[in-house]
Amino acid sequence: MDTTLGLPVEISDWKPAPFAVGGDSVFAIGDVHGCSAELGALLGAIARLGHDFEGKRRIIYLGDMINRGPDTIGVLEQWARDEEAHGVDRVDRLMGNHEIMMLLTAIDGPHARKAEQMWLSKRMGGDKFLAQMRERVGRPDAPPDQALLKAALGEAVFHRLWGMRSHVRLGNALFVHGGLDPHADPDEFLARPWTIFTEARWAWINHGFLDWKGGFKGTLVVHGHTPPDKHQAISGMEDVHLFEGDRLGLDGGSARTGIVTAAEIRHGAYRILKAGTAFAAPMSSNDG
Repeated sequence: MDTTLGLPVEISDWKPAPFAVGGDSVFAIGDVHGCSAELGALLGAIARLGHDFEGKRRIIYLGDMINRGPDTIGVLEQWARDEEAHGVDRVDRLMGNHEIMMLLTAIDGPHARKAEQMWLSKRMGGDKFLAQMRERVGRPDAPPDQALLKAALGEAVFHRLWGMRSHVRLGNALFVHGGLDPHADPDEFLARPWTIFTEARWAWINHGFLDWKGGFKGTLVVHGHTPPDKHQAISGMEDVHLFEGDRLGLDGGSARTGIVTAAEIRHGAYRILKAGTAFAAPMSSNDG
């Protein structure tokens, strides 16, 4: 057990799994959803881990940094820091469905109205993030556009938002927010642009992915998106943070449970990191 900023970080024992990620030690971080203190505790623990490791250390954010929690701006400021500040050799930032909703709203394209309605709904929690941005700039009626994002978040965060990727492949591992459709061509599936909204299903999929038992042709999928209660209902897994069915899920429920979850993955093994204090009565989830 590690402790940073008064928040505990639980670190599991190493577990065997057939990951082949070369010589890297990869820290994959699941959905954070505005829980900045928990992310800070997790990053503090990561900074202290693995300095006896001779290979490169890498962080991959799996998306859904925003909405729901008390301090999305604080999360994004940590998320946007460079490799030196993170204490690693490389940082990859993937896009989640919550970032898609926000950016589609901000660019005011053909999906903007539907994306805005979904993003600002109570279920998705974008209303909390919008309120934080408006408070930061002192404009309570500021529209949710690119100008507000830049003014409230700053140039560094704004720049990082447009540089997010759909996925990262490393050896036999695929890092992606939602998952894979086993019935689709994976290259075509992952190449779908985020601007097509929910048709970019790599950021949205859970049914058809979590309940699939046939593997993914040798690809091991590390993902977030689906919180524990919903994951259990779809997959039937008792512990959703175990590697099973060629999948490793890292959505800890964050703003609904008090826990931000990550994994350290090396060749042939992984271990789970859980930052925060679990709520006595976690809120149920209807969506990732």
